[in-house]
Amino acid sequence: MIKRMLSSLVALALIALPLSAAKDIKETERLENCGTVLKEIMDIPDDIPQELIDKAECIIVFPSVIKAAFVFGASYGRGAMSCRTGEHFTGPWSAPAMMALEGGSFGLQLGGQATDFVLLVMNPRGARAILKSKVKLGADASAAAGPKGRTANASTDVTLRAEVLSYSRNRGLFAGLSLEGSTVRPNDGANEKVYGKQLEAESIIFKGAVAVPPSAQRFIAYLNQKSPKNLSDPASLKE
Repeated sequence: MIKRMLSSLVALALIALPLSAAKDIKETERLENCGTVLKEIMDIPDDIPQELIDKAECIIVFPSVIKAAFVFGASYGRGAMSCRTGEHFTGPWSAPAMMALEGGSFGLQLGGQATDFVLLVMNPRGARAILKSKVKLGADASAAAGPKGRTANASTDVTLRAEVLSYSRNRGLFAGLSLEGSTVRPNDGANEKVYGKQLEAESIIFKGAVAVPPSAQRFIAYLNQKSPKNLSDPASLKE
């Protein structure tokens, strides 16, 4: 009886190991995809205005967000967030904290096609709120569809008031898209898989608790190259 129980436990352990490894690989691929999606979107001629990138405190990338057919209007996405380091967000971009996007329909009307999202977090209050707990866009943090194009007016009232600006790419079409009603939260389980220990998102971003993992090197290096300096109003960084 005891031998049979031990054999069953060993068998379960052998099954669990590949499953755990598969989950770790999934997070590694997700971070790699964040770097790929960000660069591809930034390379679009009619892209996110450089002025807004240079004023963003954080950037969140959700590659391949899908619409769940079994729940009407519900969508599900996993990705990563990086912020400028330092007390006033003036340093280089941080190691990524894994994030989850859930909730409303997100305007995904194009069948079951996956949609890539890039979110710009435009002030310290929005950044700290998202990293601390679940935030509902449009309620806990003001949100708006981001303007696009190199000559776009990035100084409109909507842009200046929004804490989060969002962009989407679906079937090659790139646009600003409001995500009001959806939620963004830290994905603690994914952070543990990426870094091998339990870490809060705030520790990853603000305390420099970990180095940038190899799978995120492209993501973070591209941010440091694309926007090495924070050009936000210095007064706003003291919020």
